[in-house]
Amino acid sequence: MPNFLPINTILVPQGAEYKAVCRGLSGVTGSIPKVAAIPVGMKPLLKYLQASPENGQLMVPKSRVLIMGICGSLSDRYRVGDIVLYQDCIYQGNLLECDRTFTAQLHSCISEKVSLVKSLTSDRIIWSAAEKLRLGEILAADVVDMEGFTALEFFNAAKVSVAMLRVVSDDCQHDIPDLTPAINSDGSLNPFPLAMAMLRQPLAATRLIRGSLTALKMLEQVTNMLFSDNRLK
Repeated sequence: MPNFLPINTILVPQGAEYKAVCRGLSGVTGSIPKVAAIPVGMKPLLKYLQASPENGQLMVPKSRVLIMGICGSLSDRYRVGDIVLYQDCIYQGNLLECDRTFTAQLHSCISEKVSLVKSLTSDRIIWSAAEKLRLGEILAADVVDMEGFTALEFFNAAKVSVAMLRVVSDDCQHDIPDLTPAINSDGSLNPFPLAMAMLRQPLAATRLIRGSLTALKMLEQVTNMLFSDNRLK
């Protein structure tokens, strides 16, 4: 196993994803990276990164930031619970690559459990199965999230190395509730619109909850696996 440069910070969307990563690190002995909860969505994330007092640590050239969380599948090749490692992110026809060396080193740690994928960043939740499949085909993207491209654009400008490791929480064969109205302008979730969206589509909501729980458990496990037994030391 090659020697790894340390991961300075793990960024994870706030809420359940952040808690899952923290649980994964809770039993790890020795030094672990700082874990920061980030807001959901492109604009809230950019505002957070620009204003965060912690950016002095994040913006040191040659430092390493690992972004973790869950994502949606745009391809029938990737199902709920699958671990994916991003090669790049696309947004409105623009493509940015994750750090190749950092990504390759992560892949070497968990190669038997992880797939290298191309990702799409969206400024809204892609909830329709038909749209997921259409976007996957048109853009040749495998998964979708709401933060990847923004993070890459911000950190690439500062010459900070970024890798992205996520777990699929919803497949491309079924609709999920449209939770976009439940996301506040600051990237937090508004409980009342969230509950209403779930109630309007109970079957889709049940499927989303089940898939999210599976993905969060896997996110916890892969976090623990990465940082246990000196894999990334």
